[in-house]
Amino acid sequence: MTTRRPTPSRRSLLRAMAALPASALVLGEMPGLLGTALAAAPPSGSATRYTIVPFLDSNDGTVNVYQSDDATDFRLAKSAAYTPPANRIRDASVIKHTNGYYYLTYTTHTWQDPSTTIGFARSTDRLNWSFLYDYTVPIANLSRAWAPEFFVDSDGSVNVIVSCSTTDDEWIFTPYLLRATNSGLTAWTSPVALAGIGKNHIDTFVVKLGSTYHAFTKNETTKYIEYATATSLAGPYTISRTGNWAGWGSYREGPALVQLDNGGWRIFFDGYGDGTYYYSDSYDTFTTWSAAKGLPAVSGTARHFTVVKETVTGGVSLPRNVTRSFRSVNYTTRHWQTQSSLLNLPVVTASSTAAEKQASTFTVVAGLADANGYSFRDASGNYLRHYSYRARFDPNDGTSTFAKDATFIARTGTTSGSARFESYNYPGYYLRHYNYQLRVEQCDGTELFRTDSSFLPVTAWA
Repeated sequence: MTTRRPTPSRRSLLRAMAALPASALVLGEMPGLLGTALAAAPPSGSATRYTIVPFLDSNDGTVNVYQSDDATDFRLAKSAAYTPPANRIRDASVIKHTNGYYYLTYTTHTWQDPSTTIGFARSTDRLNWSFLYDYTVPIANLSRAWAPEFFVDSDGSVNVIVSCSTTDDEWIFTPYLLRATNSGLTAWTSPVALAGIGKNHIDTFVVKLGSTYHAFTKNETTKYIEYATATSLAGPYTISRTGNWAGWGSYREGPALVQLDNGGWRIFFDGYGDGTYYYSDSYDTFTTWSAAKGLPAVSGTARHFTVVKETVTGGVSLPRNVTRSFRSVNYTTRHWQTQSSLLNLPVVTASSTAAEKQASTFTVVAGLADANGYSFRDASGNYLRHYSYRARFDPNDGTSTFAKDATFIARTGTTSGSARFESYNYPGYYLRHYNYQLRVEQCDGTELFRTDSSFLPVTAWA
């Protein structure tokens, strides 16, 4: 493509009353802990699965489980999936451990109350959870322990980073590090403050790339998400980006990052001031970010979550180096067809001309930018690509831009055997028909969009 995509906070309420999460993710594959998080599309027959377990804007006594195959279109997997036996559940962080269990850690009290414990729960399937225990964070004169978030380091150690305040100033939070000392995650080292980030920072999230720890943390004074780096998990960190450095605006909290299938990094954060949950992407080691967009479906419902990414079975199985035609799921007489280099969706039947049938037949090949993805050639050897969001066929010019424009990741469609084709370099954008023309458009989380973007591979017309 030539065109590139360029309610009050709980803390605010606390401060108002007074005046009257911490987390992390490690780059690469962490077997059994974070699932496969490599920068590649899932292989044929497999699917990417992103899971979040947020508490609800309307209820901090329970959590829902949502899952997505693209980190954009999250769908409800189970409502009220876990309710602790006492107290509340907020700011839930989720991982998959080496023992095969999923674990949650969470804030145990609502924002009005002192909260010296963090909770733990466990599940075999992400959907049904069992309470494990509440852990009292051993900090002298502790007032509140908020937003505990798992961090699995590159050595396999399991950590929790938790934001804590003391009774001498109960609204000033500092991030502390705990490290598990057993495989059951029931014993922890003494808390150590993350050096360099300092007081009045909350919801610290760390991504490790190589030997560098990259921290995203909310400055509770300015309400901006700041950025810092260190060579050790415990610090010292150097904060190098402050204010509106990424263009996300203020009154943002709960940052959480995950790596996408195309190698980019996506940050999610809670825009609590306007009731929107946002996401933004980076492809240059966090230097620049795309404009923040509202997350479909869960905005206004989900609050403060982290993401666990896995590769699971059950994805699209579409053979390569074969010819296929592609039929619309909701307009079952209409098929992809090349018309003057553009991809449209006309009616194609047995009585169609030989030329029309040939124009509706495509060779499926390995993705030009990612061999686990897909590219499509027409009879003249041109490749399907997006250009100014329109789907069209052009000769391969050998550039990286063309390869990315012409690569699509197959996601499961709305009917058996069907597929949705996500743009490789515009995550969350899908081939979708509108007025019988094919474009790449951003998923809006509706069933209509999912159906309009689902196509069934069928026997080639020619």
